[in-house]
Amino acid sequence: MDYRYDHILIRYGELSLKGKNRNSFIKQLYHNVKKALANFPTLEYERQHDRMYIYLHDEDPEKVSDVLATVFGISSFSLAIQVPSDMDVIIQAAKNSVDLSTKKTFKVAARRSDKNFPYISDTINRQVAGEILRNSDWKVDVHHPDVKIVIEVHKEFTYIMTNRRAGAGGYPVGVGGKAIMLLSGGIDSPVASYLLMKRGVHIEAIHFAAPPYTSQNAQEKVLALAKMLSGYQGEILVHIVPFTQLQLAIYQHADESYAITLMRRMMMRIAEGMAKKRHAQAIGTGESVGQVASQTLESMQTINAVTNMPVIRPVVCMDKVEIIDLARKIGTYETSILPYEDCCTIFDPKAPATKPRIDRCEKYEARWDWASMVQDCIDQCEDIVVRPEATQEDIF
Repeated sequence: MDYRYDHILIRYGELSLKGKNRNSFIKQLYHNVKKALANFPTLEYERQHDRMYIYLHDEDPEKVSDVLATVFGISSFSLAIQVPSDMDVIIQAAKNSVDLSTKKTFKVAARRSDKNFPYISDTINRQVAGEILRNSDWKVDVHHPDVKIVIEVHKEFTYIMTNRRAGAGGYPVGVGGKAIMLLSGGIDSPVASYLLMKRGVHIEAIHFAAPPYTSQNAQEKVLALAKMLSGYQGEILVHIVPFTQLQLAIYQHADESYAITLMRRMMMRIAEGMAKKRHAQAIGTGESVGQVASQTLESMQTINAVTNMPVIRPVVCMDKVEIIDLARKIGTYETSILPYEDCCTIFDPKAPATKPRIDRCEKYEARWDWASMVQDCIDQCEDIVVRPEATQEDIF
């Protein structure tokens, strides 16, 4: 190979369907790509209506590609060689872009964006393929080739690509507003966070800590998960809520069977308060129907009754195997199963109510001034910014 990849070509995919909002979506994607690749200082960017181009200069193409694969809103991207739109140059560049020393099958797929280019796509295909066939033992296979050489001819430049890498898909984070995500440290909530971000929603995480009943390890586990997820939007702000006193008050004033329901109602109130403080439009959770006592439809109805804010549950209809499979895919599973319990599992009652009633919850809550305690939780929370490149010393 005599030619070195000098560009990355980004395809928008689903963004092309957004009509009048398309320009704002592309602008957000452009911002997110630059933010994600901030550690590669020599990169240059060019935004067009149907493509985005990254000029690599001296940066490592594979390292840049690995980061780019985590940016939502990208359908696919390819490492590319940019050459002048001259037929002789295109032929030689296409031949030299592949290693002909090992016998393989191939296909050439050319497309002319510049219809004034004097050769039609089929002619480009034939001339490039002919040059490769004359200079190697390669064979043409138009159905299942080992290598597909893609050639895009524009007015001034032509791009030659021999690979196509799938992007993260979805919408650029930020176009869908902001949500406060309840991040417990289990398997489900990181997956739900990923799915929210994939639909363009910027998340801030909220975690409920109850020391000394929950350990520092449990909090560090949540921050480690936040770090894994932060690459999808550049950084994640994590709100650590001191929940111990409110949790103890619940057990002091209510029947044990209602403890989890009341705990979740308080969490929802705190999340709503934090959402208003942080100008978020929704609350996100990792709840899945029927998975535990607090996730029956009756429980969800009773818990939801304390807020008028939209509550988004991305994994609500997924079974546990599906959630685990996605957790493995995004790399959070092994951390999620570390044996550090959160405040929900530490105080898990033996016989929780699966069909709790709103009026009974309100009766228990009338026994103490929970509202001031909720506000204290919001006022006293600790905010930690987590970034993908953060070290343990940075976070703690």
